[in-house]
Amino acid sequence: MYKLYSMQRSGNSYKVRLALALLGIPYEAVEIDILRGESRTPEYLAKNPSGQIPLLEVDGRYLAESNAILWFVADGTTLSTEQPLERAEALQWMFFEQHAIEPNIGAAYFWLSLVKGGRELQTHALDDWMERGYAALQVMENHLKTHQYFAAGQLTVADIALYGYTHVAERCDYDLSTFPAIRAWLRRVEATPGFVAMDRKPDNEVADAPSVAASA
Repeated sequence: MYKLYSMQRSGNSYKVRLALALLGIPYEAVEIDILRGESRTPEYLAKNPSGQIPLLEVDGRYLAESNAILWFVADGTTLSTEQPLERAEALQWMFFEQHAIEPNIGAAYFWLSLVKGGRELQTHALDDWMERGYAALQVMENHLKTHQYFAAGQLTVADIALYGYTHVAERCDYDLSTFPAIRAWLRRVEATPGFVAMDRKPDNEVADAPSVAASA
């Protein structure tokens, strides 16, 4: 069984939990609170030297980076496709998510929604996050005006990757009212059988596991 080290409120972690839920893949969940330093302990860094979440343990090996994990768990499933060009299109949007959505909407979500006093700490960065984030949302909106999903004409890991932070954009100052195609797409993803919300805790979650939790 897979073991997933993730944080409940992390968009990158949620992407993996959502994919596993949609695919009905069982896993053991280990909660890692990065705000408490639990990803910087020697025990965790031995598993993932970058000190980031999520992290998937597979047969004693460790796979980091949320989109790499998505690609792995989706291989050969309904969230993927065997057609080479369609697979490349899915990767195209997953790369877009990492260079246009996560550094802007993801950063705004982290500092404005998760970190106490984060708005004051990041005042200098807010305008740039807003400008680049809205530009990325417009790219998504333009695509979704003529497509139901982002690749292969179906729900794929590309949609899961983009959903992770887009669905919390309004929690960190973004206004989605002028993006009707995005809002309709969000509803389509949420209507998918097996969908779980970000705040849904896995049934088998291990909290404060001794091997990874910060010292008391």
